[in-house]
Amino acid sequence: MALWVRYAHDGTEGFGTLEGESVAVHQGDLFAGATPTGETLALADLRLEAPVRPGAFIGLWNNFHAAAAKQGNAIPEFPLYFLKNPRCVVGPGEPIRPPAAYAGKVLYEGELGLVIGRTVSNADETEAAAAIFGLTCVNDVTALDLLNADASFPQWARAKGCDSFGPIGPAIATGLDWSALRVTVALNGRVRQDYPLNDMILPPARIVSLISREMTLHPGDVIACGTSVGALPMRPGMEVAVTIEGIGTLSNPYAPEG
Repeated sequence: MALWVRYAHDGTEGFGTLEGESVAVHQGDLFAGATPTGETLALADLRLEAPVRPGAFIGLWNNFHAAAAKQGNAIPEFPLYFLKNPRCVVGPGEPIRPPAAYAGKVLYEGELGLVIGRTVSNADETEAAAAIFGLTCVNDVTALDLLNADASFPQWARAKGCDSFGPIGPAIATGLDWSALRVTVALNGRVRQDYPLNDMILPPARIVSLISREMTLHPGDVIACGTSVGALPMRPGMEVAVTIEGIGTLSNPYAPEG
């Protein structure tokens, strides 16, 4: 198992593996044989950034049995997915800020993120599983009142693609068994979401396989696997923390302007 992070340090950016309170610096391509330089940096001296900058940022809706049952939704056989603006990605500690003119509800949605490590198209589930480089935490932030602002056209891209609406991190974990993990989300320390990933309707390899039939996936692409019950609006000044054991905690303040 390894924990891969990206960081800023003394005006430069880099990446490496998290080892306790330090980062072992690597060079090359994260997804194609990165090698250690032998240098280590103290974690306290770094600013962690989003561990990946996806070319495609895909999110799933209605992918957990508990949420489907609570909302009365049918069980899907194919991923019900949308695209998030990849420029909405922010890293740990960066503020979540809705558009200045928006005064409606903003929801947190703690999720497991799949990070693709190789180009994959029309893959079977074995090939799809091999294409998953690792796992990360995602907060699929949503401006709820924008989603259905126009009765004739649900605005998924707009509601989920605002600047700062895609926190990812703090690391990409390799070698984890996703089915043994839980997602928890705490607001100011109070847990509001806590659900097992083995309640997923479509598991990771199937998600990647089915999406790859329609869309070629590339190294660095991210798929957020959907959320379960407990996603609620945030209030200004709240700190929202998404935790998955083995990956870490992705914490961001909700800080609207004004």
